[in-house]
Amino acid sequence: MIYDALYWAEQLKKQKISFEELLTLIENKIEKENPRINALITFAKEDAKKQYKASKDIGETPFAGLPLPLKMLGQDKKGWLSTAGSHLLKTNRAPASNHFVQALETAGLIPLGQTNAPEFGFKNVTDPTIYGNTH
Repeated sequence: MIYDALYWAEQLKKQKISFEELLTLIENKIEKENPRINALITFAKEDAKKQYKASKDIGETPFAGLPLPLKMLGQDKKGWLSTAGSHLLKTNRAPASNHFVQALETAGLIPLGQTNAPEFGFKNVTDPTIYGNTH
C-alpha cells in the first residue's frame, strides 16, 4: 500500500515510527529505484538528521518532521548545491535558504536532498547534461 505525506506525518506525531526509521525506509527506496530513474541528485541524510534533532517542537507542526526532497530549481537551502541543472553553475552553493524552503521548514518539513531538474527549467523534460536524464 502507498501512503501519503499526511499519513507519515501522523505516524511521526504519534511516535509510531521514528524519524530514523522513516529515513531508513526512504533510503532503501532510493537505493532500489534511483539508479534506474535518476530522480534524486543529492541525498543529505546527515543534514536531515541534524535539522530534525535541532528542531524544537517539531511534533507540533503540521508535518512533524516529514522529510522531503527539494527541486534543484529555485528551492535553495543554505550551503546546498544550487545549479538549476546547469554546468554553468555546477559548483554554485546557496548562500541562504530562500523563503519557499523556509516556509516548508516552518511547516515541519525537513529537506532531505535534491531532485533532478531540466536545465534552468527551460523545458518540460528533465534531461540536463550535468546530471543525466530522469526516467
